[in-house]
Amino acid sequence: MILATMASDPVVYGTFYDPAVAVTALPWLLFTILKMVIVFTVLMVGVAMLTLAERKISAWIQDRIGPNRTGYGGLLQPAADGLKNIMKEETYPDAAYTPLFILAPMLSFIPSLITFAVIPFAAPLSTRWGIVEMSVANVPIGFLYILAISSLGVYGIVLAGWSSNNKYSLLGGLRSSAQMISYEISMGMAAVSVLLLSGNVSLQAIVQQQQGMGWNVFPLLIGFFIFCVASFAETNRLPFDMPEAESELIAGYHTEYSAMKFSMFFIAEYSNMVTASALMVTLFFGGWDIPGTQWDNLPPWTFLKFALTLAFFVAKLLFFLFLYMWIRWTLPRFRYDQLMSLGWKVLLPLSLAYIVITGGAVLALDMLQVPRSVQWFGISPFWAALGVLNLVLAVLLFVLLDRGRIISPAYSRLSPIQIARLRAMSAGRSLAASQGD
Repeated sequence: MILATMASDPVVYGTFYDPAVAVTALPWLLFTILKMVIVFTVLMVGVAMLTLAERKISAWIQDRIGPNRTGYGGLLQPAADGLKNIMKEETYPDAAYTPLFILAPMLSFIPSLITFAVIPFAAPLSTRWGIVEMSVANVPIGFLYILAISSLGVYGIVLAGWSSNNKYSLLGGLRSSAQMISYEISMGMAAVSVLLLSGNVSLQAIVQQQQGMGWNVFPLLIGFFIFCVASFAETNRLPFDMPEAESELIAGYHTEYSAMKFSMFFIAEYSNMVTASALMVTLFFGGWDIPGTQWDNLPPWTFLKFALTLAFFVAKLLFFLFLYMWIRWTLPRFRYDQLMSLGWKVLLPLSLAYIVITGGAVLALDMLQVPRSVQWFGISPFWAALGVLNLVLAVLLFVLLDRGRIISPAYSRLSPIQIARLRAMSAGRSLAASQGD
């Protein structure tokens, strides 16, 4: 059904993948194993280097030097940190429930890695045995797979908090579970707008749809904003790192953990950052598509196309990873009531309303027979009409409705009159205290 839909409009969906020339049988198995080894090795090494990048970027923002003594420019710092964690003593609290205490880091670590398996990261590669798709598992329900597997990570966090038998760990686990469940709904609802536009849940089909129409970030601007904010909350990154909250809960759900079990939670966090960034690139920024050309979308699938599309995908991925780190060292932390209010009172109603508006707009444009293929100066009329609608919605949302009050970590529920009254009371008490002295 997917291939028939793509073949019906090859301009919109790009050059569809012909299963007749796909790698089968033993070569398919060998190529799949090879992709698994390469992708997950690169992912693990990349996660280790992201810890160095985080420290370097924070030093750059704060006008410091950062790690620079372990290896050239500090490149061996992640290896030194990993060796230190391996050598550290494993501690087990007396009151902890040991089986789940050991299992919890694994339940958080494993889903963060295997969610990347369905991300298409480059153009197909033609070999003597057939065409090899550049994703570890090219399943037709890739987006649903990511939502299902990524939601399992919350179990590891909750079990870590409960099995430690520590009140601070338990509070951190409860906070994390409430936060991830709250924002997971908004993230899924925001992605529905992409599915409405592509008519498919296959990530490969979503990439091909953007090759024919244009990147989804413009016609689905509000959806991208909701998805981006929810991704920050899902990965427990600032300004949404409530589960840690060092000033309140020590270290949250991993207070009682040490050595490599402690490190596995951080590896899971950075792996989730990579997966969320790759998903934003795939859903809204064309995936591995090279902008401004159709050369990369047409056969023959050469090694040059594979290398260039992979380079563009990595460049887009690195941009969003830098954005994660930039936001962490720029914005303050939300209060917990603000975090939950933003998720349930702002993002969820906004995402539901956006689905209705986008679905109505897509239906109206299809009824008016507005073409989705590129026609006007290299621009799709369908894409342009949805883009203008989203610009209007952005002005209504951020300029007229919000005005810096709702989506702001510094927002207070008090009115300006109440704030002025409190300040006057505080000044009066300070004056009285000074006169009494």
